[in-house]
Amino acid sequence: MGALDGRIAIITGAGRGLGREHALLFASEGAQVVVNDLGGDMDGTGDDRAPAQQVVDEIKEMGGEAVANVDNVADWEGAQRLINTAIETFGDLHVLVNNAGILRDRVLVNMTEQEWDAVIHVHLKGHFCPTRFAAGYWREQTKAGKEVKASIINTSSTSGLLGNTGQANYGAAKAGIATFSNIAAMELTPRYGVRSNAIAPAARTRLTEQTPGLEDAVKPPDDPGAFDTWDPANVSPLVAYLATESCPFTGTTFFVQGGVVRLFQPWTMTETIDKGDRWTVAELEKEMVKLQKS
Repeated sequence: MGALDGRIAIITGAGRGLGREHALLFASEGAQVVVNDLGGDMDGTGDDRAPAQQVVDEIKEMGGEAVANVDNVADWEGAQRLINTAIETFGDLHVLVNNAGILRDRVLVNMTEQEWDAVIHVHLKGHFCPTRFAAGYWREQTKAGKEVKASIINTSSTSGLLGNTGQANYGAAKAGIATFSNIAAMELTPRYGVRSNAIAPAARTRLTEQTPGLEDAVKPPDDPGAFDTWDPANVSPLVAYLATESCPFTGTTFFVQGGVVRLFQPWTMTETIDKGDRWTVAELEKEMVKLQKS
């Protein structure tokens, strides 16, 4: 018995890196998997059907069930086709893993409009569009009287939650994804039985190998017998757990690297000054020092 027996899952960006590891683990745990990947380059240009199909072939060789999908997740009609692929091929949908992403790193003063738009488009809209159509499907199931136990796992990043120089576009998108995930939980869990969580993974992928400050850190250990904390396969068990039918978590964001899973605390208000009336600028100049970071 696998942890995901009977679960039907869509994993976006599953042709390489983290998504590939998710797809292989999901299949080994009994899930039927839609392997989505446009097959583009790291910057989002180009397309290649081979990566998605290669992962499907690997899954089938190990005795699993999978189908390839090469639709663009940030395209409205493409996202609808993606959701339909799962339903038409396997008869249902229980899990959506939003993983696809690109990089266009540049310091703020040099970033172009196109570099900003491309990253926001793929990450933020690429999370929204599949989620929108999956949620619509689950809403209709609920209306029809079916008990839904579905799960959405979104992919954020420490670049968004903690910040990283040279990634204003990527970080803004990833921070937005964490908030999007939380709001999705607020809307979908109580009404339709759909949980929504996010992960901020630290792993070796095409993207992190090009991330400023990580180029050397993500390299495999020199000792082949040492635990590789940057192996992307380390992340997938948490994603699979969040996809299980009985997982209780929703509206939560986790950091995951190697054998470490940490809970992120959302934005929260702390120190306060309160006059009980409108402040003057002079008064704030004197009192705001109490709110300065220590």
